[in-house]
Amino acid sequence: MAIKLLVVDDEPDILEFLKYNLEANNYIVETAQDGISALKKLKSFTPSLIILDIMMPRLNGVETCEKIRKDSTLNDVIILFLSARSEEFTQVACYDAGADDFIEKPIKIKLIIKKIEILLKKYISNKVSSINGVILNDKNYTVNSDGETYPLTKKQFNLLELLISKPDNVFKREKIMQSIWGDTYVSGRNLDVQIRKIREKIGNNKIKTIKGVGYLFTNK
Repeated sequence: MAIKLLVVDDEPDILEFLKYNLEANNYIVETAQDGISALKKLKSFTPSLIILDIMMPRLNGVETCEKIRKDSTLNDVIILFLSARSEEFTQVACYDAGADDFIEKPIKIKLIIKKIEILLKKYISNKVSSINGVILNDKNYTVNSDGETYPLTKKQFNLLELLISKPDNVFKREKIMQSIWGDTYVSGRNLDVQIRKIREKIGNNKIKTIKGVGYLFTNK
C-alpha cells in the first residue's frame, strides 16, 4: 500500500520542491498552505505522516499539531516539523504539542527522506491503516472506529485489513475466503457472519455488500 504524506507550508516553492522529491521516492503527496487548510484536508486525505511548518497564517504549526493530537482518529499520524525557527524553546513547544521529530531549515532533502523512512519504520507497524475513520492496530488486533476502540478476532482483523488494502475495490467472495481461510473449507455463511460482526463495531455504512459478487470497503 502506497504511503501518503501531507506537506503543510505557506511557501509555494517549498511545497513544490518537497512534493516533487517525495513523489520521486514513491510517496503519495498532498499539500496545504496553512493549518486550517491542512485540517480540512485531513477529513478526506489520511496520511501516515505530516510535514508541518511553524510560521503560517490563520493557524500556526504548533496550534495545528495540538488540534490534530486532540482528534482520537488521528492519534497514530506521525508529525515531523520542518521550520526555520530553531530556538530551543520553539522545538520544545513543538514536542509538547505532540511532534514526533523536528528538522531545521534550510531544507536538506536527503535528510528529510531519511527521517521519514526512520519514523515510518518505527511507527507504521502500529498503524496498519487509517481510512474513513477506521484505524487498524496489528499489535493487539484492535480497530478504532470514529474514536472508539474494539477488539477483533484474528480472522476478523485479517478480513478488514484485506478490504481496507484497496478501498472502493470490490473483493469477490471466493477471493476473500481464499485469502483469509486458505484451503480450509468454510461456508459462505461464515464470511457473512464475520462481516456482520465487523460492521457491529465500525458501523454498517463502511463495508458495502455487492449482491452476488462480494464486498468493498468504502473511502467515502
